[in-house]
Order: sequence, then C-alpha cells, then structure tokens
Amino acid sequence: MSSHDSRREFLKVAGVAGAAGLTALAGCAGGGDGAGANESDTGTEAGGGMEDTETDGGDGGDGGGGANTRLSWHAGGTGGTYYPLSNEIKTIVEANTDFSLNVQSTGASVENVGSLANGSADFALIQNDIAYFARNGTGIEVFQGNPIESLRGVATLYPETITVVTLEGTGIQSLSDLSGATINTGDLGSGTQVNANQILEAVGVTDYNEQNAGFSQASEQLANGDIDAAFVVGGWPVGAIEDLANTNDVSLVPISGDDREAVKEAASWFADDTIPGGTYSGVSDPVETVAVQAMIATSADVPADTVETVTAAIFDNVDELSIKTDFISADSAQDGMSIELHEGAAAYFDA
Repeated sequence: MSSHDSRREFLKVAGVAGAAGLTALAGCAGGGDGAGANESDTGTEAGGGMEDTETDGGDGGDGGGGANTRLSWHAGGTGGTYYPLSNEIKTIVEANTDFSLNVQSTGASVENVGSLANGSADFALIQNDIAYFARNGTGIEVFQGNPIESLRGVATLYPETITVVTLEGTGIQSLSDLSGATINTGDLGSGTQVNANQILEAVGVTDYNEQNAGFSQASEQLANGDIDAAFVVGGWPVGAIEDLANTNDVSLVPISGDDREAVKEAASWFADDTIPGGTYSGVSDPVETVAVQAMIATSADVPADTVETVTAAIFDNVDELSIKTDFISADSAQDGMSIELHEGAAAYFDA
C-alpha cells in the first residue's frame, strides 16, 4: 500500500470510529517536529485541561480563578509559527493574569481539535478551515458526520501561507511537476496534510508518494535528498525553511494562474497570498500562492471568565508580540472567523 493510500485508510478508520476516533487524534500525531509532545519549552508538566487546574487561594486577581491556575495550550511543530508564537502568548498571559500556560508541541490543527474535544487542551491554535470542518462535521473524512459541537472560536490571527518548497535541480517548477514525486505533506492528521492533499487533488496530481513529518524533519529530508518537495503551512518566514535556505539552494513552487483558480474553486477558504521576494535566502522574486487563516480555538467547557481574561491579556498587549505583528490585532481578530465565538471571547470583543 502506498503512503498516499495509507493516509486515506487512516482518515477512514478515524472517521468510522466517530467521536472516540477523533479525540484519539490528540495522541496519534506525535510531537510535531519531534520536540517532545508532552513538554513545554519551560519543561513544565504536560497539562490536562481544566481538570488539572490548581489554585493557591487568594483573591483570584485578573485570572478569575486564583493564583497558579494552569491552562494547557496546544501549538504545533517547533519548526513552524504556532509554537514560537504560542510561547510569546504564554509570556504575555502569565505577565498579565494569574494563569500559567503550558505550551505543548503537537501535530497541529486536526490533532489540536481532538485535544480540545477530549479536554486535554483548554486553548489551541488551528486553521480556520479545519475549525469549520470540525464544528460542522464535514469536509474531511475524520470529521464527516462527527461534528465537534463544543468547539468554539476565540480570535483569528494571521494568514497561514501555503509554501511548497523544493531544492534547485529537482526540476520541479509547477504543481504539475509533483506528479510521481515523493512529497512530505506535513504531520499525519495536521492541517498542513489536509491542505496539501486538497491542493494536489484540485490540480489533478494524484500519483505521488506521501511522506508525513513536521516542518523541521521535512527540511532535513529535503537536504538529504529523501523527498522531492514539502508542503509547509504557516506565516512567513517559517523557521524550518529559513534554516534550509541558509545551507541549500531552495526553490519555492508557485500556486498561481490556473492552478490557483482551481484550488480556490475547490475550497472557498483559500485566499490569494504572495511570499515577498527576499523572505528566504536565495529567493529574490515574489512567489504567488494561497493561504488559510490561523486562529485561537477553545472549548465551550472552558469558563467564560477564563476565556475573556486570556483574550483580554493577549489583545490588550499585542504590542509585546514580535511574530506576525503586521496582522494580529483586536480590530482584525474576527476576520475569517469560521465557527461560533466562545461567550468569553464575545464578551471581550463586544465590550
């Protein structure tokens, strides 16, 4: 069985398993880029959702739940944008509330939905298209007929650019050149994998060998000649691609012209995007592509005052962020919101 067929079997089994199969995704994809799915950058104990909450008493302060109240925040692979951005959010929240955030490296969007559904995460970063699929029980097999009714939105953050990266000399200059290639489509169960397969199907590329790993490992695979190309979804610049471009001659495959129109026609959540020239070493010209939207999600089971407090801490202090600062603001935080807003987030943004 090819890797491509294996992916379809995985999604089929997960879908048949229903809600139990979906929430099992919270552990199936491993640690994103292998950086330890159960440890935050500070080495704190892996969180377990609201049931892990501890308090030392006191008046609760801005956190609304007492001092040293721990929340679990699921991010993505360490080579992408979710993980470093989540750690900046962790710093802001802990400086402005009584909450502490346990940031965990994960396989990202689809896995994170499972973590929110089973209560092992209080907040998570996911893609807006994956959020829509999960909440409505549609779109991809793993969610088909299994809506995650507890999934709630908090805020949208920034465009997540679809980057198709290869090395000079592979001869891959367009999406059609990926036919017959070995392609890393992202971690198994991640939003990156979903998007990659959507795009390839939209442009008629069906014959390929699919590999599944996080961004950092994909970068190593390219450098070692183990794969021909990789899909990366994240706000540019993506650290794993930067590192690769600093040591290898990289080439970015455009999604433009008829290919771009076919992709947008197949999936309405894709929007036009461009990677500016000079974003990566050796790539001097802009590269046309498409993007989805990154967002913060939570569960209806998380208390409204908790969500409002965390939301306020982030968006009252966005000037303390250093990542994606051109995009993240309270004014744009509902652009592209694809699911129902949590009442705590609504209380902040409607105030």
